[in-house]
Amino acid sequence: METIQKMYEHLIWANKRILASLHNIDEEQQEVIRLFSHILFSEIVWMARLQGIDSSKLPIWADVNLDFCEQLVKKNEENIISYLLIATKDDLEKTIIYKNSKGNEYQNTIREILTHVCLHGHYHRGQINTKLRSLGAEPEMLDFIHYIRS
Repeated sequence: METIQKMYEHLIWANKRILASLHNIDEEQQEVIRLFSHILFSEIVWMARLQGIDSSKLPIWADVNLDFCEQLVKKNEENIISYLLIATKDDLEKTIIYKNSKGNEYQNTIREILTHVCLHGHYHRGQINTKLRSLGAEPEMLDFIHYIRS
């Protein structure tokens, strides 16, 4: 459970760094914001699934502005912390059955889902950094080891 906790502390930290970085670029870049909001919407979807809530109608892609992303960052942090406060080591091996947005049913362990959410966000934050660099902005240092050192 300690590793999962650290991974989510890193996820929250990385989301805040990307948010700050997007606030610092000269003009709003909808493509970059769309990628960032996808990370945030996906976190909402997976947290719903972990709590047994039907997520099949929740958006995973939407055109929103940076202010809306800021609200999602805060909401997701609260939801993640609340979930991890009650999750136990034994819970990690429990299987969750859920439907995706196309109505297909899947099942995974809580450990697999929690790991996926962290890796999914990290992948897309890397894409965001690539796009930031192409816009002439300095990419955010988001490596886990950098988080641990800071």
